Amino acid sequence: MQSPVAVAALKSLAGTGRFRRSEEGQDLLEYGLLAALIALIALGAVAQVGNVINTVFWTAIAAAA
Repeated sequence: MQSPVAVAALKSLAGTGRFRRSEEGQDLLEYGLLAALIALIALGAVAQVGNVINTVFWTAIAAAA
């Protein structure tokens, strides 16, 4: 059988949120990781498009010369 004093103490601690898991910073971390992933994908796409444009222009210049 549980002690009424112990049950009351645990209920008061649980009510204060001491044992609850804080998830406030977790959302910010997830958004940061998502932004970093999007930035990496965008950087790779821009680099690839830049290489394609460079190749096309140099090919056109070589054909015109």
